[in-house]
Amino acid sequence: MYLTEVVQGARLPGSSLRRLATGNVLALGTVSLLTDISSEMVTAVLPAYLVLGLHLSLAQYGVLDGIYTGATAVTRLLGGYLADRLRQRKLVAFVGYALSAVSKVGLVLGANAPAAIGTVIAADRAGKGIRTAPRDALLASSVDERDLGGAFGLHRAMDSLGAFLGPLAAVGILALAAGEAYDAVFVGSFGAAVVGLVVLALFVRNRTGDADAAPIPEIRSLSLRPLLGLRAFRRLCLVAALLGLATVGDGFVFLVLQDQHDLPTVAFPLLAVGTSLTFVVLAIPLGRLADRVGRWPVVVGGYACLLGVYLLLGTGSAPVLLILALYGAFYAATDGVLAALAVPLIPEPLRTTGLALLQTGQALAYVVSSVAFGLLWQHVGVVVACLSAAGVAALVLPVGAVLLGPRRRLGPA
Repeated sequence: MYLTEVVQGARLPGSSLRRLATGNVLALGTVSLLTDISSEMVTAVLPAYLVLGLHLSLAQYGVLDGIYTGATAVTRLLGGYLADRLRQRKLVAFVGYALSAVSKVGLVLGANAPAAIGTVIAADRAGKGIRTAPRDALLASSVDERDLGGAFGLHRAMDSLGAFLGPLAAVGILALAAGEAYDAVFVGSFGAAVVGLVVLALFVRNRTGDADAAPIPEIRSLSLRPLLGLRAFRRLCLVAALLGLATVGDGFVFLVLQDQHDLPTVAFPLLAVGTSLTFVVLAIPLGRLADRVGRWPVVVGGYACLLGVYLLLGTGSAPVLLILALYGAFYAATDGVLAALAVPLIPEPLRTTGLALLQTGQALAYVVSSVAFGLLWQHVGVVVACLSAAGVAALVLPVGAVLLGPRRRLGPA
């Protein structure tokens, strides 16, 4: 009976790409594509630049990497609240994208000073924190609830296409410069970010302000009590934070691969390309699968892939392509699907704030995992660091399964 329902669901017109690809979804996807070209041009070279170029220790890189994501913790809540309070999700998202774009100029000016780079990184991530929840809320308001997984998958596929192209652009610039011309990469990154801002301003609609949209009650004060009073959403936030403890970040994964396989610096950005290619290929199929068979099982499968990545890195001899494929599958199964899992649990007036709260828990947990991984690698060794990360992932997955398992179904099944 259940299998029949799944097969029939696969034939529903609402599952088609044409239904998912609304104007807002495509516009937001294009903005994310351009912004990720910009961001990944920097992200793809930053670990090598800091560790191999400026000779930061692994522990110092861990702190900076934690700042890179942890800086979003407070700004996510601020961006979510302002978007819901003003009912101007597009405007708040624009401010976040603009802040990240301006930060690329700071990378050029402070290219040789680790302290300045840390400040600029914090500003860039603050911009990401401000924009992410309003962007996801705009996306959620643009499709039917039953198609959320597919819509987020389409958006994340376009986003990861940018993540695929960004490192290639960085490699091209480094190759043309015949050296480590990181400042040229930073300038190119700024240009792509500006184009993304133009697309956002011209083509994205603030659907909460549409005349045909349902009225949204005004929010007069910032209070998380209504959200935390929602039992299912509270459980999901707890699980998301626990899963954040199992995520050490791209930079460390790629640095481990570079160390184990002795890759040249100019080839370092290509590691991000391999991950992004898998993400592009799998994001839409896994998003649609989540809409049909349940979103939580797909998320669990994604973190199982991440567990495999850590275990393979711990062996020190696994093929690079296999690790990159598993890592891309992890992102494809979790990034947009987790947001789609949360949306039906959050009342529309508080949707942006709720998504921000979910993301904040993950960001704070990431700070802990990143710093801990850097310290373990530097003082105990890379094998212990990787196996410790695998142990954390193996521990939190069963806990999440208990809290959000099949008997507590979230989202369509």
